[in-house]
Amino acid sequence: MYLYELPTTGAISFADFCADHSGSKAYTHHLSEATQARANIRGILKENKRTEDNERDYLSLVKLLEEYLPYIRALLECVAHDEIILKKEPTFSWRITLTESGFRDSPRMDLPGLHAEYSFVLLTYAFALSNLAHSIVTSVGEYEKDRAISDAERKAKDERLNVAGDFLCRASGIFTHISDIVLSEWQTSRAFKRPPDLSKEVTSALARLSLADAQTLAIRRLLSRAAYDSNIAPGPPLPKSHPAPSLLAKLHIECASLYTSARTLAKTHAASKDMFSGKKEVSQDLRHYLGNHAALHHALSHKWLGVDAGEKGGTERGGDAVAFLSSAKMKLDELNLAMRTRSLVIGSTDKRKVEKLDEVVHTEQTSVNAFYEHYKKMNDTLHFQPVPTTKDLQSRIPGGRIAIPAKAFSPPAPAFGPGSAEHARRQAEQLDLDSPVADDETISENRDETHSRPQSEPVTSQPPVKADYAGAGAYF
Repeated sequence: MYLYELPTTGAISFADFCADHSGSKAYTHHLSEATQARANIRGILKENKRTEDNERDYLSLVKLLEEYLPYIRALLECVAHDEIILKKEPTFSWRITLTESGFRDSPRMDLPGLHAEYSFVLLTYAFALSNLAHSIVTSVGEYEKDRAISDAERKAKDERLNVAGDFLCRASGIFTHISDIVLSEWQTSRAFKRPPDLSKEVTSALARLSLADAQTLAIRRLLSRAAYDSNIAPGPPLPKSHPAPSLLAKLHIECASLYTSARTLAKTHAASKDMFSGKKEVSQDLRHYLGNHAALHHALSHKWLGVDAGEKGGTERGGDAVAFLSSAKMKLDELNLAMRTRSLVIGSTDKRKVEKLDEVVHTEQTSVNAFYEHYKKMNDTLHFQPVPTTKDLQSRIPGGRIAIPAKAFSPPAPAFGPGSAEHARRQAEQLDLDSPVADDETISENRDETHSRPQSEPVTSQPPVKADYAGAGAYF
């Protein structure tokens, strides 16, 4: 799973550039609340930057971001409805973390406008959800390989993987919302120079990355019982608890497709030069992560296609099993060589990431070799089927299958102003004050008198009262 470097931001006070133009001046205290909510986020981001990875409190950051989002939404709505006037255009300072930089620290960039702030807050929110999922996965460890774990403990850790996958699906929905909605609104508001972090190509790539990571967790969750049953002797025969190899192959094909398309989008941004962003590349760490995991899942899809052919295909598909597993072996060897070459020129932090992936590749190489040797021996001694070429294999690869979809992001209601619960309540109170209460009571009384008469009794007018004052009836 990818671990994001979180941005940091500079201090700001909304009262410095926001003027309350509402009739009752009801928003002044909300501006100070928004300033405090943003200061809380700034404080925890600075604290996380000084803390080790395994000690960072991503859950608290997620909660603080969820508290601040309604305020920035309210400011956008109030400015759009002229209930708050901007005395000057605000500038928000954020440190961009996905841009390739020759400096040790990520560069800081001043972004003008409330839309810039909203975009970066959502981006940070998605980063925090992804990192929270990463911390959950790290905390459960490789429990599938623990022979002493009880069935109840294994199921509890399976459920934690489900929670992590849910966070990743939410992050994917947020990245998509930024790409499809927020950046379009920001682009129409003014011309600006965007960093790669806030380009449509990169945010779309991050949406696919998060969904692919969630799909990887779903595969791990699907294999947890089978991995526990076969961790002593990986390879054939498959345990009864093992899911269908054809299903696993399709899930890995979808993962490879998501990682590949994400990498293509990230590279597309690097190759493009427009009036907004200029020519700046996405960080090599992100691009290498996408490329390595695309290659890994391509290899694993061929592994399970070979196992499916060997286990379910019978005599006729003995050659297919050997061909797919041979292809998987070759892809894993190429990936292993590429990672070892890169580990010679990267820093210690990136080297730890490569070493962790190298462990996964080594485990899969051992498993693939076991299956390959078994099915090759079976084909050489029993089936005698021709082994297809790599070109022939392409026509036998099925389409991918998604395990869990992304979760669409619904923006929270504004904390105040148009669209908020408080604003709706005030409008209802104003309508009550404007309505003629006395007339309503009179209408109600007349309605009761009318309904109290029998249906057959006609409604007649009362005769005039005879006047008894002096001069009554006389006309002058």
